Amino acid sequence: MANISRPSSVEELMDRCFALAGRTVGEIAARHGRVPSSLLHYKGWFGQLIETELGADAGSTPVQDFTELGIELKTIPLDGEYYPQETTFVCAAPLMNISGITYEGSNVRNKLARVLWVPFTGSRDVPVADRIIFTPFLWSPTPQEDLELRTDWNEHMEKIATGLVETITARDGAVLQIRPKAADGRALTQAVGRDGTIVMTRPRGFYLRKAFTERIIDRAYSLKRDPATLKILS
Repeated sequence: MANISRPSSVEELMDRCFALAGRTVGEIAARHGRVPSSLLHYKGWFGQLIETELGADAGSTPVQDFTELGIELKTIPLDGEYYPQETTFVCAAPLMNISGITYEGSNVRNKLARVLWVPFTGSRDVPVADRIIFTPFLWSPTPQEDLELRTDWNEHMEKIATGLVETITARDGAVLQIRPKAADGRALTQAVGRDGTIVMTRPRGFYLRKAFTERIIDRAYSLKRDPATLKILS
């Protein structure tokens, strides 16, 4: 992939973003390498492509993708009605040495403090190279959204701290889920068990529910949906 310098300001970053709007994935990928025929087994490919194109510098470290600007990058596939097609990974969930961690100091809040969303066509019947990149936008949680995230984070972390990590399911959390996060089921990590001993379990990650990111998309693009049909009102 081509080597692109990191942006020196938010304005420069957004100029790069607006240059992506309306272009196809194939156009963007032309100078970076081959386009996979499907994203099913290349879930991180598009995100890495956009990171490279925009000059993100964090790599896999637990900080914002644009470290000097304090901005996290999230790509999100949308269907024909602008509904998110999948949940959004936020960060890994800490399962050990969590004493003293608060929501204010958590990586969830750090990652979501200021997010650059890059939506794109996610419909599987559209070839990957022909999928369109929508207009990117910056977002920060409203006080209500921050409260929702805080509430879910506190509930999840209380279960982890008290040895109940195995009881957490994808149904828990109104806006913020915890789910296994690993390449396969054989990957294990340490966690606190019910009796305070160390147990081995699958790594977990925090994810934003689709209903939450749908609200973000609707607000950013000023979309209004008919409650009866859930279709976009013209």
